[in-house]
Amino acid sequence: MKTHILLSALLLIPSVTPAPAQSFADTIYAGGPILTMEDAQPRAEAVAVADGTILAVGTLEDISGLRGEATEMVDLAGRAMLPGFVDSHGHVVMGGLQALSANLLSPPDGEVRDIASLQDTLRAWVDENANIVETVNLIVGFGYDESQLAELRPPTRDELDAVSDTVPIIIVHQSGHFGVANTPALATAGIESAEDTPPGGVVRTGPDGVPTGVLEENAFFAALVPLIAGLGQAGFEAFASAGAELWARFGYTTGQEGRATSQVYDTLRVVDDRGELPIDVVVYPDVLVEQEFIGATASNAYDKNVRVGGAKLTIDGSPQGFTALRDRPYFDPIGDFPPGYAGYAAATTEQVTDAIDWAYANDIQILTHSNGEGASDMLIAALQAAEATHGTGDRRPVLIHGQFLREDQVDAYQALGVFPSLFPMHTFYWGDWHRDYTVGPERADNISPTGWLVKRGMMFGTHHDAPVAFPDSMRVLDATVTRRSRTGDILGPSQRVDVMTALKAMTIWPAYQHFEEDQKGSITPGKLADFVVLSADPTAVDPETLDQLRVELTIKEDQVIYQAGGERRRARVATYDGELQARLSPHGGHHLLDGFFAALKEKRVQTE
Repeated sequence: MKTHILLSALLLIPSVTPAPAQSFADTIYAGGPILTMEDAQPRAEAVAVADGTILAVGTLEDISGLRGEATEMVDLAGRAMLPGFVDSHGHVVMGGLQALSANLLSPPDGEVRDIASLQDTLRAWVDENANIVETVNLIVGFGYDESQLAELRPPTRDELDAVSDTVPIIIVHQSGHFGVANTPALATAGIESAEDTPPGGVVRTGPDGVPTGVLEENAFFAALVPLIAGLGQAGFEAFASAGAELWARFGYTTGQEGRATSQVYDTLRVVDDRGELPIDVVVYPDVLVEQEFIGATASNAYDKNVRVGGAKLTIDGSPQGFTALRDRPYFDPIGDFPPGYAGYAAATTEQVTDAIDWAYANDIQILTHSNGEGASDMLIAALQAAEATHGTGDRRPVLIHGQFLREDQVDAYQALGVFPSLFPMHTFYWGDWHRDYTVGPERADNISPTGWLVKRGMMFGTHHDAPVAFPDSMRVLDATVTRRSRTGDILGPSQRVDVMTALKAMTIWPAYQHFEEDQKGSITPGKLADFVVLSADPTAVDPETLDQLRVELTIKEDQVIYQAGGERRRARVATYDGELQARLSPHGGHHLLDGFFAALKEKRVQTE
């Protein structure tokens, strides 16, 4: 009430007589709780901004002297303002892929509950997008998850052939590490038997030895090369534009393309030059594909809104799909697995050791996808060897995911200065699955172990890995604080953290992760005016309702880039014989092209 009275009074006071321009604010924000993420001044009544940079933070009385004739007064109307969210790990370019895919997600993000409804969803999408199917000769669906299907198995090639036995169909598991292809798609990919499996992948076959259509890891990624080449460069540009706008919709002012090639970087540059990239994007090309490019372009300085931040390494696969590399057998895996099955690595020990050594030798930040305990053992050994050879330095290596960790591994990561970027949304989407099938009830309590990190005083980030999960910042926050599964179970009460800690893991700490803590992540003078305005103060609501908060405004350097209820630009996808209208919709499929990038190691494909 006091804040609103003071703000109303300030609005009635005539503006100050003009003085030197730098004395006055372009914008003053007030009228709602302002959470700064700065421990020395965690809350404020008002923020003054000039030239896209925060000028002052304090009480309304303190800030009133910065109001000039041209100062815009923004009344938050009781809503909460925070620093813009910083993406700890995601895939912005592939976040736009949902414009060209059928939504095969299960509730609450989709309507697929069994294989029949999956088939019906694909048929409906084909009917609604006949022009796209005719142009690119491909049907793509994203988000199926056998853990949510009544049959508890993926569909087969025959079941996809029932949708179309003439047009290639590829559907992508929600994790992005698997897919199912129909008969025409398998033929296009050149997959006739298990003998066509590349290293680090699996072509599943039936009792007759014929491929079922289910492809794992590198086998799936390699199949994408001939399937998606027809999308064209214009299609990738549309993905980049649509993905960046989707991130802004959820309050992210800095995004990440967490596994890329030089082609993806060039695509982002083209889109940025057209003024269609509303947020900053940090790109991490695949170290096993683009080592020379990374070494030549990695920088902490942006070129407009894009920069190459370092390198990405992938060691293993998907925990929910039983391809993460564990240090022990899976608890009760569903599928045709041999006794003692513990997953497998997507990279060799030599590749991991050489990649980490190269990054340390060249002072390159490296982000490593490691889900299982066995993968972390490989990563820790490589990091220890590189540090022994090249010293410590300030490289800020990042652990991506770390779903299954032992506590001794957390200690090792802390000693090595590793920044953990964890995936607490697994507690919601796959918590029940992990409890019952992957690791069992005891170890399921320690997936995404944020509590262990807090106990050690470690900074960490939380991510959505979109479009594996929708980039819903409030669901990220909710999962980190409550750790409730789809069925309402709480996985690991001791791993829950308070709301302010969870918010730091979305703002100031991932800003540190990206070497941007001097520019982003908190509301303090001298930093960029990157803000998100929420419908209510997340520290003042029932934690069980955090996922119901809404992003009302996203502001990048004092410019509104998203407003709830406002119109969004519609990306247009140019194709060989015309233009296709692409739509933003709540589903995605990043690894459909993410794995394609890895496949370029074996077979380069130009997508122009």
